Amino acid sequence: MLRLMATSIAQCKLDLTGTTVLTEAATGAYACTPIIAAMAGADKVYAYTKTTRHGTFDEVRSLTFDLAGKAQLIDRVEVIDTLSEEIIGRIDMLTNSGHLRPISNALISKMKPGSAIPIMYESWELRESDIDISFCKSRNVLVAGTNERHPDIDVFSYLGLMAINLLNRAGVPCYKSNILLICDNPFLSYVEDTLNKVGASVSVSETLESSSTNMDFDAVLIATNPNFNKPMGEKESSFISQFWPETTVVQFWGDIDRESFSIKNVYPSISPKNGHMGILPSEIGDEPIVRLQAGGLKVGSELLNAYAQIERYDEAIALACQRGYTNMPDFYKNAT
Repeated sequence: MLRLMATSIAQCKLDLTGTTVLTEAATGAYACTPIIAAMAGADKVYAYTKTTRHGTFDEVRSLTFDLAGKAQLIDRVEVIDTLSEEIIGRIDMLTNSGHLRPISNALISKMKPGSAIPIMYESWELRESDIDISFCKSRNVLVAGTNERHPDIDVFSYLGLMAINLLNRAGVPCYKSNILLICDNPFLSYVEDTLNKVGASVSVSETLESSSTNMDFDAVLIATNPNFNKPMGEKESSFISQFWPETTVVQFWGDIDRESFSIKNVYPSISPKNGHMGILPSEIGDEPIVRLQAGGLKVGSELLNAYAQIERYDEAIALACQRGYTNMPDFYKNAT
């Protein structure tokens, strides 16, 4: 993993020299985040964690220090289980990472003006419950999403492989399969192109109701933005049962109310949390996560550098966006 981290740092030209970063300590591929920050030159990295089903605090701390030791950076990384006011007031950057979400207004109020919160995914994927953008702006804490399609990050190119993995596990081989892809967001071309390349016949529709009903489908692949769509339920299950009674519904992204959704052949069998994907990028390997975490830290770096140049909130956000690593299409329009 160290090689992947070094490569991503170089590709993103990530330089965190002189900064103090607060991120999470985690397991699996997500263990990389504090180490990437330290490898990129951060003076101090606080890695917050807690005991979960994925591991105890002590286990995660041991894993983090093992990785930091291999990178010869143990002195720069501190694993913590308490977010003290002293630490929060010291940091330049707070990542919107799993253990730190949701980021409360109480925590934001302790951050120094001009500090940054990089959202570690696209801005339009942000769940409203994760962070109060208006409050951040009132406190002069800069926030931006990660342009996962930037060539130095390029995480979207893994979406098709993730879809194939999920379909295969659902019993759909993809090759010579007829797949209805319901997608209303930029995932579309990445998923569709990859499925076509492995021999699937893909029909695309933005909504279920507008899809073609004159052919059979082996799978209905749901990839809709849950921020803009109500959970699928009885209405959608009735539609699918009427036209494709033997199909498999595969939940890639987009919420399904399993209680009112009467179709039994749905994968994954256990519903993801609302707003979450049915498969994580880490399920196809470490590289997409390493690239994403390096890209998210790059967004934080861009925000800090832009504010250091301008010291005016909106103009700093705009400057960071111009550099390409972040995208904010409608992100700040409602933040006052």
